[in-house]
Amino acid sequence: MNAAEKVVCVTGASGYIASWLVKLLLHRGYTVRTTVRDPNDPKKTQHLLSLDGAKERLHLFKAELLDEGCFDSVVEGCQGVFHLATPVIVSATDPQLWYMLSKTLAEEAAWRFAKDNRIDLVVLNPGFVIGPPLQPVLNITSVGSLPHERLVDVRDVAYAHIQAFEIPSANGRYCLVERNVQVLKILKTLNEFYPTLGLQEKCRDQDKSVEYFFRISQEKEKSLGLSFIPWDVSTRETIESLKERGFLIEPGADLHRARGILGTPHLGLDLHGAQSIPSNPSTSATPNPSVTPNPSATPQKCYPWDSCNP
Repeated sequence: MNAAEKVVCVTGASGYIASWLVKLLLHRGYTVRTTVRDPNDPKKTQHLLSLDGAKERLHLFKAELLDEGCFDSVVEGCQGVFHLATPVIVSATDPQLWYMLSKTLAEEAAWRFAKDNRIDLVVLNPGFVIGPPLQPVLNITSVGSLPHERLVDVRDVAYAHIQAFEIPSANGRYCLVERNVQVLKILKTLNEFYPTLGLQEKCRDQDKSVEYFFRISQEKEKSLGLSFIPWDVSTRETIESLKERGFLIEPGADLHRARGILGTPHLGLDLHGAQSIPSNPSTSATPNPSVTPNPSATPQKCYPWDSCNP
């Protein structure tokens, strides 16, 4: 691709997955046009503007998803559009359920629009997305208690978007899941590496649950050249990231607000009431020294997009 062909648009750029997608696109030399609801809100944009390459090749545009026509000028001239934004009614009784419904309806509408307008559309459907967030503020949402989690790392999801755009043979729908993991396994793993999280009682409660196993095929996903980050590495790096940002506080503090400690519309590993977050997550916070891992808990970080690679 020449420079003119490497102009793309990312909607909802301040979001969890979209932020990583913007980072990786800039890393690969793309000029990225992004849409956000308020380009002047530093809580939503500063982490994007500080990315490598942002000064030269990142452009922010104000756009409201429900305002028809406001995206036209942004996507004009782009070689590809990564549509990650979705409207969510935060006052809904169950925001998570509404979010899933909105994504389902949006995909159905997208397929109809693509067919009617002869657009080459590829859809990526990730499972429960975990991994370190880039944005400074965690969006809180209710996360239901499930007997298992279909886990995938946010960096793999972002990378898959780029691969689906760059590989001409990419087509149809892709289901992005590294592993289906029982909640008990997640809790035990976290308890092993982070005993101060206070998950021992939760592990005992989950021990009574019925276990069942299944795997989601990755055969089609292999065509995108994906090599998924193991779920336990993603989980531990999520905890490490939240610790560094001060989002994990003393065990037992206001447990009812713990729903969504790892929760944004995509970031969804539920610790079942293990922790909570500061009442004002946008303020600077001191990492909690009481949440300490075993010496072997911190994984080595070196991925295809990291500077540690040649």
